[in-house]
Parts: sequence; structure tokens; C-alpha cells
Amino acid sequence: MDFSINKKNKNWLVVLVLVIGAVVAAYFYFANQTPGEYDDFARCLAEKKAVFYGAFWCPHCQNQKALFGKSKGLLPYVECSTPDGGAQTPICQQAKIESYPTWQFADGSRESGELSLARLAEKTGCKL
Repeated sequence: MDFSINKKNKNWLVVLVLVIGAVVAAYFYFANQTPGEYDDFARCLAEKKAVFYGAFWCPHCQNQKALFGKSKGLLPYVECSTPDGGAQTPICQQAKIESYPTWQFADGSRESGELSLARLAEKTGCKL
């Protein structure tokens, strides 16, 4: 049995791989161009001076971000952990952040733990 690929078949194989690559690239490009469900809500939180303090290694912070889906990148998020996970950043030390996640609101109040979107809307006046 001869499994060698002749030049004609090799060219078709290259074209097929390139087409598949282009389709995959286009999918990821256009999937990231569509707005997230909570884009306006996340922007409003920032406009209302709400701040979400968290740490990359914190599972509750990851859960909080997950509530926003594709819109999580628009959150008014402050990373409190140093890259090695061993210390707290100066901005969070100055803000006296003691647990994660912590939300601080324009009126100076704070709430720690995972907050529902409804609670965030209630605290900020942002429309869900």
C-alpha cells in the first residue's frame, strides 16, 4: 500500500487547511465583535463610581465576573493581587480591602462577597 501524497493532492490539502483556518479565525473575530448582554450595565456601574476589588486567584471573584459573561471586561475592576499571588497591591492596601470580592459604591458603602446583578442595580441605580 502506498500512502504517499502526490503534488496535486498536497496542494489541495494546503488549500483545505488554509480555508479551515480562515473560517475559524473569522468565527472568533466576529464572535468577539458582538456586544455582551450586560455591556450597558457594566458601563453604568463604572459611571456610577462603583468599584469591584478582587484577585485573580479568588474563585468568588471569578464567579462574580462570570455573571457578566462577555461584558466582564467592562467592569470597573481593580486587581488587588500581585502577580505571584503573595501580596496585595498598594492601591488595595490604601483602600483597606480585606476580602474578595469587595464592591465599593459612590456613597462610600461597601459590600463583600458575590453580589447579584439585582443587588448591584439596587445599589447604583443602574438599569439591568
